[in-house]
Amino acid sequence: MTDQAVDTSGPAEAAGTEEPAACEPARFFGRERELKELRDDIERAGLDTMAGRRSARARVLLIAGRPGSGRTALAEELTRRLQASGDYPDGLLRVRLTESGGALVPTERAARDLLGQLDVAGPPGADVDELSEMVREALAVRRVLLLLDGATDAEQVDPLLPDNPDCLVVATSEGPLTGLSGVRPCTIGGLDAGSAVQLLGRAIGQVRITVDPLTAQTLAEECGGQPAALVMVGGWLAARPTASVADARRQLRELPDDPEQPAGTRPLTRAFRLVHDSLPPTPARILRLLSLAPAGLADAHTASALAGCSVSAARTTLDDFVTLGLLRRDGADQPQYEVPGCLAALLRALLEDRDRPAEIQLARARMLERTVRLLQSCRAVTDPEGSPSRRKLAGLPRSLRFPNPGTAAAWLRVRRPALLACARIAVEDGGLDTLARRLVAALVRALAAHEGTDAAAPDLYALHGLVLAVAERRDLPRERAAALLNLADLDAGTGRTREALARYREALDAGREAKDLYATGRAMESVGGAYAELGDYHRASDWYGRALAQRLTQGERADAARLYGRLGTVHTYAGRYGEALRDWRAAAAGHRRLGDLPAQARALSEMARVQEYAGRPQESLRTCREAVEWARRAEDVRLQAALELRLADTLDRLGDPAAAGLHRSAADRLLGEESPAYETRSASTES
Repeated sequence: MTDQAVDTSGPAEAAGTEEPAACEPARFFGRERELKELRDDIERAGLDTMAGRRSARARVLLIAGRPGSGRTALAEELTRRLQASGDYPDGLLRVRLTESGGALVPTERAARDLLGQLDVAGPPGADVDELSEMVREALAVRRVLLLLDGATDAEQVDPLLPDNPDCLVVATSEGPLTGLSGVRPCTIGGLDAGSAVQLLGRAIGQVRITVDPLTAQTLAEECGGQPAALVMVGGWLAARPTASVADARRQLRELPDDPEQPAGTRPLTRAFRLVHDSLPPTPARILRLLSLAPAGLADAHTASALAGCSVSAARTTLDDFVTLGLLRRDGADQPQYEVPGCLAALLRALLEDRDRPAEIQLARARMLERTVRLLQSCRAVTDPEGSPSRRKLAGLPRSLRFPNPGTAAAWLRVRRPALLACARIAVEDGGLDTLARRLVAALVRALAAHEGTDAAAPDLYALHGLVLAVAERRDLPRERAAALLNLADLDAGTGRTREALARYREALDAGREAKDLYATGRAMESVGGAYAELGDYHRASDWYGRALAQRLTQGERADAARLYGRLGTVHTYAGRYGEALRDWRAAAAGHRRLGDLPAQARALSEMARVQEYAGRPQESLRTCREAVEWARRAEDVRLQAALELRLADTLDRLGDPAAAGLHRSAADRLLGEESPAYETRSASTES
């Protein structure tokens, strides 16, 4: 027993107020001795200091305790006070290392979370070592507090530790983290009777405690002094104004203990069973189903879909659960409810015991289907008024519609961790692959619509990986090819060209298996691009040639013209100017037949460049003049000006500075005429 108290979550206020009390900062009840011990540990000399060396890494403070003991609240209070001291001006970073259901958070995801809080973009597809190094580099020049919540072993913590003694790490765990040198856990247990009674009084008021203080102390002992158990019992009493603390104590004692459970977890289990068994059947079922909420995060739509009830009824029930200390609520405009980690396993066990597997699977399917429809609505609201998607959106129930793109973007931002977890859960389930594919596709489109593919690239990479997993499990070669192409594009965009090349070749095999001409053509072209990036121009031209042959066979003239240009480029790099000229000439002819005058002008411009490289300046001059004429016909002023400058450079090399000056003047005039018009168009667009 300790002699201090802490209010862990503060959910035990009345619901239904205009500003829910659960959104307010939790009131902290003491733990002063532990706080002093932790503050002293910051100043304690480590082995490096005693040896006369400056520590190379950040100090780690460890708070150890059972789930429900208030270890996270103590860590939050410690970091709050340290921030107030001004010793860590670069703020607090926080990351969870254990999911609500007990699964470990992969180090890669934790590192990305930290980088996101630091506004540092982690490249899509980067491995753990690269991301950990980026975290250390970012923290090397900052003085931050780092809260690692729910660590299970040293292997989770070590890759995230800053190589900077000016930072401080506060970690919480259930026990000691062996493997981290110089870490002494501050172990917390239950609250002493006085502090526990104070926590009860916060929920039910002092009157019922003053009437029978000894019973209140006995009730606190029945709860083992555990803050989470006390909050739930306090919520139970608060919902029953006529009940006494003696009633709560008697009912707790009547609940049997599970002899297979450790003694330290029994008070929490009994408090939970007291609250759960007192609920009407429908709310009790909703509570159990919340164990299916992705990442332990639910909103009214999640609860509504799981239970098959209305959104308004689900919202009211969730707020009632907050009052009973069963959930935490965050946010006012778009509230989100969190299942405390200490209750997640209890809910899951009770769900498996009370509900049939078919009903559980149906509830999960309803949740995924609702998520798909919300994501489709979230994306559709970004389309223009009157578009088919907006007309379809108008036919949805009001609860599934977003009033404007800003509201949809805010919902996507708030629910993003839960949505990504939902996609992972859907794929891992294995029995809902059709829903999983629809969900991932809808999430990819929503992220791309609101954030853009570049900003959302790390999440898109993970989502394409999920699609690949389903495609391989279900032997779907077309989907496998599409996922591999998307992953390879992201690899190529971050400089991992060899990894991209391997994926492109896998995509080619999958496309051939599916007899998908688009996928095979795209893959062959991308293989050529990867070889060109690696400087292997012989293989690049070979693969571009294969892709070109397929495009010509299919009569895809625009793609064929583009591929002629790509062949001309690699032949130029390889110094094969004759072949390059032939391909650029074919590209120009193809664009001319398609009526794409700017593309024709650019192809002629590249022809002129190759002719100059080949030592044929007069031909280059004629071709460049022809390109200028086609750019003029296309009314592409910027392209025309660029070509005039190229003409000037060519004339300089031919020894005709006067003519070169005329063309430079023409380029300046074109740019001068184009700039005001461009600024006018920009201003009108912005307005």
